[in-house]
Amino acid sequence: MNTDDQHGRGRTGPGRKRIRFLAAAGATALLLASGLAAPAASASARAGQPAYAARSKDGTVVEDGTSAKEDNEAKNGHKVLTVAVAQSVDSLSPFLAIRLVSTSIHRLLYEYLTDYDPKDAHPVPGLATTWESSPDKLTWTYTIRTNATWSDGQQVTAEDAAWTFNKMMTDQGAATANGSFVTNFAKVTAPSPTQLVIRLKKPQATMTALDVPIVPKHIWEKVGDFSKFNNDKTFPIVGDGPFVLTDYKPDSYVRLQANRSFWRGAPKFDELVFRYYKDQDAAVAALRKGEVSFVAGSPSLTPAQAASLKGDRNIHVNDAPGRRFYALATNPGAQARNGRKFGDGDPSLLDQRVRHALFMAVDRKAIVDKVFQGHAVEGQGYIPPRFSPYFWKPSASQELAYDPAKAARLLDEAGYRKNAQGKRVGKDGKPLNYRVLCHATDPNDKAVGRYLQEWWGKLGIGVTLDCLDNVTDPWLAGKYDLAFDGWSVNPDPDFVLSIHTCAARPATPKDTGSTDDFICDKTYDDLYARQLAEYDPAERADVVRQMESRLYDLGYMNVMAYPNAVEAYRTDQIKSVTTMPAKAGNIYGQDGYWSWWSAVPANPSENSGSSTSTGVVIGIVAGVVVLAGLAVLAAVRRRATAGDRE
Repeated sequence: MNTDDQHGRGRTGPGRKRIRFLAAAGATALLLASGLAAPAASASARAGQPAYAARSKDGTVVEDGTSAKEDNEAKNGHKVLTVAVAQSVDSLSPFLAIRLVSTSIHRLLYEYLTDYDPKDAHPVPGLATTWESSPDKLTWTYTIRTNATWSDGQQVTAEDAAWTFNKMMTDQGAATANGSFVTNFAKVTAPSPTQLVIRLKKPQATMTALDVPIVPKHIWEKVGDFSKFNNDKTFPIVGDGPFVLTDYKPDSYVRLQANRSFWRGAPKFDELVFRYYKDQDAAVAALRKGEVSFVAGSPSLTPAQAASLKGDRNIHVNDAPGRRFYALATNPGAQARNGRKFGDGDPSLLDQRVRHALFMAVDRKAIVDKVFQGHAVEGQGYIPPRFSPYFWKPSASQELAYDPAKAARLLDEAGYRKNAQGKRVGKDGKPLNYRVLCHATDPNDKAVGRYLQEWWGKLGIGVTLDCLDNVTDPWLAGKYDLAFDGWSVNPDPDFVLSIHTCAARPATPKDTGSTDDFICDKTYDDLYARQLAEYDPAERADVVRQMESRLYDLGYMNVMAYPNAVEAYRTDQIKSVTTMPAKAGNIYGQDGYWSWWSAVPANPSENSGSSTSTGVVIGIVAGVVVLAGLAVLAAVRRRATAGDRE
């Protein structure tokens, strides 16, 4: 179904209840919040590091620190990088967050055991300096670095990592976002402050790619119900990453300050602000005016937006192969693991011939040429071509190529023939009319949706575009027929593969699963287990490609395109920034913190030609301007969907 509302990573734990009413959960979160803020006069502050101002739930400073107004005055050369994003945060809890903006922020707040090298994404030390496995590959030992500290001054130890993993293993709420990584863990211990030992049930190939934020035990052990705690009431949030989150306003902004004690070295910008824009044209206008430093798009800039910016000598447009796919997913019948069916997906989609017919009536080349205007690659398999070892495409005989005539024949064979009015009807005489979930903020969804109405209309099928600000609720409830879908894929693709397993479905209709579209296929599950246990890279990649082939044949997902990462920044505010990968890579939404950690502020004296910007500090008003209303983040993080995930 998030990606990242911006097509990205998304999963939710197997047993978490779908809570519709927020009052009780909000009260619980307020009671729990007090334990997750660092003292205003922390040890790190006393040691000469920045005193991160504690703020109350309404965002006002309650202890040492400057007000928002004073922050915006940017005294003493305070350097602020402001990023315009098209998503609002779903949760500030790393145990619940799914959306790309949220997981990107958590990469800035917390270290992982290992990181991905920004040049080519191979595993490099993170919190762990070294790691080794036993000969049988069932025991992994990590050496935890001694030069990492939490932002409240306490030492980071192996016990923090052990506690994080054990909590996920024993608490379904804590397993919501990343539980698939620990399902195969048998035991996790910390024999010493610098040694972490993970014992596996079976070999697991992802042990150098565990995308799990490690949290401070002394803070998080105070939390009660992990399924309800969003960590968004009291600040600063204690972490060990390159930035410390100091302020947040739902559907408006997130403010972070540089962590001067970060083991890899402090960021060069003093402050980082993510400002939410529901209207992407407004975000582009803000970039032109110098009110923001960087704009990411929804999830990328449209061709028209990118073209309009290329004429500005103080703006650089980055257009690189992306890590996302853009797809159309079907709802073939929402069903829980206990066998209970729910939702109201059209039963015709249970027929593979119908699914194939629909996909053969989609002109993917036209979508790339006319919607993305060349800023994308035509979709085929599940994994984008950027990850070449796992990239797969169907053979000529297997391909569901654009062929409306063959699509019509398949529909006839399936028993859905045209009536006298030219409408496809089933045996019950009811015409086929599909509801397609669409993200109201994504112009691509709307544009492709209009093409679907044209293409499928010629087949005699009606299409109703259901464009919503929040597609989460109908998706969770299985109340849709098809939906625009998309995920950002990590260098290790295990997670995006896991969301199509039978185990990813909700335990009961009242629970929230991590499934993308309620798929349950034994052949696919067997292949998933094989790839997870395969350590040989070439052998594993071969199994992954077999999985993609199986998904393609099932016809539950039509990957229409691999969009480029099209984004822009002001060169009079940002002198340089790291892309990932180094050659032709993206800046926003990386598999790591490299871009914002490495970004170098521009020297205003080097950019005297700009009449719209006087440097990075101009756009900081982002921290206090509410651009998207006062909608309050639900106390219970709801499942993010296609447009909502990393």
